[in-house]
Amino acid sequence: MPTIIDAHSHLWLKQDCYVDGKRVLSLKNGRSIFMDEEVQMLPPFMIDSRNSAEVFLSNMDYAQVGAAVVVQEIIDGNQNSYLSEVQKRYPDRFFCMGAPHFSPDGTVPCALEDAKEIKKAGLKGIALPAHRLHCSLTSLMDMFLYMEKEGLILSICLADDLNQIAQMKEVIRQCPALKIAIGHFGMVTMPSFEHQILLAREGENVKIESGGITWLYNSEFYPYPSAIRSIRRAIDLVGEQALMWGSDYPRTITAITYRMSYDFISKSKELSEQEKELILGLNAKQFYSFGQLPDLPYIKNMSE
Repeated sequence: MPTIIDAHSHLWLKQDCYVDGKRVLSLKNGRSIFMDEEVQMLPPFMIDSRNSAEVFLSNMDYAQVGAAVVVQEIIDGNQNSYLSEVQKRYPDRFFCMGAPHFSPDGTVPCALEDAKEIKKAGLKGIALPAHRLHCSLTSLMDMFLYMEKEGLILSICLADDLNQIAQMKEVIRQCPALKIAIGHFGMVTMPSFEHQILLAREGENVKIESGGITWLYNSEFYPYPSAIRSIRRAIDLVGEQALMWGSDYPRTITAITYRMSYDFISKSKELSEQEKELILGLNAKQFYSFGQLPDLPYIKNMSE
């Protein structure tokens, strides 16, 4: 079994926050109030609506995923405290990202101080949902420079238009040693897609990860032939060494199983075996400096 690493996942014990004045709150049976609307946030068998590390590890073991990078989104509330515990408890399986605190006006007023606290808490990087920012990326340059100095990795999701492309180029220019993973596969179904992918040409430490790609192609559904074509296009633009697979667990597994979130890639005839191995795990293993991963044998389903 090749090395498989998930470069984009989420964990939380409870969602309880406001985003742009709208409610996000865990209910029961996997449901949440999301932006004032009740939605199925998790699979319905997660009856306590706790998206815990232990449940995720069970999914990872079953799907033979050796390790996962845990990022954050402000729609889940700040999870720094919980993820610090997860990092200490499962250091070989998870690479947990901290998050700065957003103010109600969409700015990050204490970015540098937040970064220092994140480092102190033992978290490995910072996840920045920049598509929800109401300030420029360059206004956070002190935080990025600190991250570069301290070896913290930046996981960032950009807006689906072109407004943040030039700002991101400036961050890469000023912080050439900062490792940066751009999420949501460059908002692959949106106008900024190729512009975001091409950011990987701006510096050798810039990668693109596919967290959310099955959500963005949800209307097409499994086995996502358009997603495969987009991966093929990204390879043509920046090479397979710049790409990493991410699932966006757990929200995506309300529609598909966790294994399905990557096996549409592993089963594709449009990608070479080398491309698959690099994208599904080897690139992430090197980028995030994962060590020895567990041997996870295939467990046959009772129905097989």
